[in-house]
Amino acid sequence: MSPHSHQPRKKPLVFAHRGANREAFENTRSAFDKALGYAIDGVETDVQLSRDEIAVLWHDRFLNKIGLNGKHIDDFDFNQLTALIHPESDGEGLMMLQDFLAAYRTRCRLLIEVKNRGWEAVSRHQLKIRQTLDLVGENPEHRIMVSSFNLASLEYAHQYQPEFPLIYNFETDQTIADARALLNLHAFLRGLCLPIENLDREMVELLREQDKCVAVYTCNSEAEITRALQLDVDILISDVPQLALALRDR
Repeated sequence: MSPHSHQPRKKPLVFAHRGANREAFENTRSAFDKALGYAIDGVETDVQLSRDEIAVLWHDRFLNKIGLNGKHIDDFDFNQLTALIHPESDGEGLMMLQDFLAAYRTRCRLLIEVKNRGWEAVSRHQLKIRQTLDLVGENPEHRIMVSSFNLASLEYAHQYQPEFPLIYNFETDQTIADARALLNLHAFLRGLCLPIENLDREMVELLREQDKCVAVYTCNSEAEITRALQLDVDILISDVPQLALALRDR
């Protein structure tokens, strides 16, 4: 019997996607501080490497968001990036992962997505994983989790730090058959982070049977948030965390 079947489940945790990214520039101190102005449970953020191998918070490889079309985050050293990235205010500059952890790890739960994609050398994928896990350090209550779309990176993370809670991010074209095969081969995974389009009762029940965490991204409309709440997910990731909280707590 699943341990979930005979005890009341806690309310889904609401995580702010890249902070309150509709109120401030995403993945910045301002965005995280604005998110924490609500009663959120956690924040989700993204980790990339600068050219000189400093772990920074940035979602895309490209720098189009600051008007540098065609330029990449890894084209520049950290000091160059800090001079380039300052969208609106002092609180919206580029953050190092180290500073993010120092500022927020005691204030809420954290979900750190390591952005390892095919354009980057595997050696940099692995360095990013090591840096992230080393900077987190002691994590006794598992209030910090790491996720990635790159399964090889999560396998590497598990070898590097076997007890660390790791979440695999599902793509929209992956199916419940993929989930079943994945969990059979990678029992170490703490859970899956599913696109809202892929979330259904069968998927949730599969994860519950295996005592895995059910996270879902990115729930922004009232219909999407309601669907995630009705399916009793563990973590609901939203660009509008205040709406998710209002719907959850009403």
